[in-house]
Amino acid sequence: MRRLVPSALIAALALGAPAHAQPANALPPGDGREIMTAVCTQCHALTVIISMRDGPVGWKRHVYHMILRGAPLTPHDADTLLDYLDKNFGPGQRLPPPKSIALPDGPGKELVETRCTLCHDLERVTATRRTMSDWNGTVANMFARFGLSAPDDERAITAYLTAHFGRD
Repeated sequence: MRRLVPSALIAALALGAPAHAQPANALPPGDGREIMTAVCTQCHALTVIISMRDGPVGWKRHVYHMILRGAPLTPHDADTLLDYLDKNFGPGQRLPPPKSIALPDGPGKELVETRCTLCHDLERVTATRRTMSDWNGTVANMFARFGLSAPDDERAITAYLTAHFGRD
């Protein structure tokens, strides 16, 4: 199959990556590293991508959403990138050292600390202000991505995040 993103284009894109992008050697070795460096950093800093932890379904959503937005990936490159992301940045993979952030006390705090930090650092959780409806959708989406069904935990996490990190 003819490659839509030839090696020369990948190299050119890597050289023209935004100034905030990290070098490829900041990433674990693997078949998708060069694709991630060349394609993803056209719009995103690597720190944003590597701080995420998603499962295969979630990564596929992200990648295909980016393709719809213009990311220059062939089906083969997309599959390679998805394998790389899942292997290196999936749930349970080691996150970069976390910043020391203490959550406010309240019902649901322990669930946020145990559930949300499987994939996100607390800085990402606490830096976001959302409405109750937005938090509800976000939490439900996270549980769905990993095939979890725990409605009481979802409600408790949503209530906690809304109370401490909500907006009108």
